[in-house]
Amino acid sequence: MRQLLLSFIVCIGLAGSAVAQSREITGTIDAQIEAFQNDDLVRAFSYASPGIRQVFQTPESFGAMVRGGFPMVWRPAEVQYLELREVAGNLWQKVRITDAAGRVHVLDYQMVNLESIWKINAVQILDVPESTV
Repeated sequence: MRQLLLSFIVCIGLAGSAVAQSREITGTIDAQIEAFQNDDLVRAFSYASPGIRQVFQTPESFGAMVRGGFPMVWRPAEVQYLELREVAGNLWQKVRITDAAGRVHVLDYQMVNLESIWKINAVQILDVPESTV
């Protein structure tokens, strides 16, 4: 009985940790989207991983890429978080975004933890069959 109780406590602790981690990850994504909505490219750029920052060099270059390649992120009408999962040792947060025209997009955000701060390391647009949106 004591071993079962200990196992239960450990599971609850791990689940609580996962929930906190998930909140931190979605908080980072929310903060970046909010920065885009406020045209605050410096702040939006700050949520990108060092690798992304190195590729784009400046907040303006990064913002131009997002406006052109990810307009649904630039000005979303609705953001809904789906599952957080681990793939090949990387954490991916799936996000359902409805754009201003009402079109639904599903994106996958690869997240990295750098010194206890979550950063966005990659974003990809997923193909979603019409029947699932």
